[in-house]
Parts: sequence; C-alpha cells; structure tokens
Amino acid sequence: MSVGELVTLMRGGVLQILMLATPVLGAALIVGLVVAILQAVTSIQEQTLTFVPKIFAILAVLALLGGWMFTSMREYTLHLFMQIPDVVL
Repeated sequence: MSVGELVTLMRGGVLQILMLATPVLGAALIVGLVVAILQAVTSIQEQTLTFVPKIFAILAVLALLGGWMFTSMREYTLHLFMQIPDVVL
C-alpha cells in the first residue's frame, strides 16, 4: 500500500467523521446559543436550563437522521472491507 492510498483512506475517514458529527454538533450549538441569549436577556443563570434543551435537540437530530447516519457508516465500512485484499498484497 502506497503512502497516497493511505492518505486517501485517512482523508475519507476524517470526512466521514465530520459528515456524521456536523448535524448533531450544529443542533447543539444552535440550541445552546438560543438558550444563552435567553439567559442573558432574562438574567436566569440555571445550569440545567442549558443542558436539557441540548439533550432534546441532539436526540431529535439522531431520531431524524439516524437512518441516514447508519447507512452512510455502513457504506463506508463496506468500502473499507472491500479494500482489505488490496492492502494485504
């Protein structure tokens, strides 16, 4: 296996991780920002007020996009398994 092929595999893995993590982290970021603005406006500094909405947003995103995430990860894993004979030789 050449260095170029190894770099391509690593790049594909990093892109797969970014593609799967971005919707979940984006939802948590947006909800956290909205709650932080509400806390700043109302002067309520309750710690659980930021935690609970983020958990619900993350669960909602996982419920909506979980099938797509699983399919994408399955296809990537199958692609990696198909390349095993090329790596061995």
